[in-house]
Amino acid sequence: MLIVTGSLTARPDNFDMFLGEAIAHVRRSRDEDGCLHHGVARDCEHPYRLVFVERWRDRAALDAHFRVRGSIAFVTAIRREAETWEGPEIYEVAA
Repeated sequence: MLIVTGSLTARPDNFDMFLGEAIAHVRRSRDEDGCLHHGVARDCEHPYRLVFVERWRDRAALDAHFRVRGSIAFVTAIRREAETWEGPEIYEVAA
């Protein structure tokens, strides 16, 4: 099993857009084969930071997720519009 983490920091003027896109991305990702968990949370200490935590069955499922058109579009928007982007960090764990 793989655990994936990441975060983005939006600007005040684009936070609502990123929150909506993040929720849509998470919901879409949950339906993908091999997705065991996909979530996003707002950082309690930084109001414009979103934190992502995911669990995937294996590397093949995660690689397929990275190739999904919606995932590519979401990451492209983050790289273009977010203040900061950290991740993804990928950890292999024993189930």
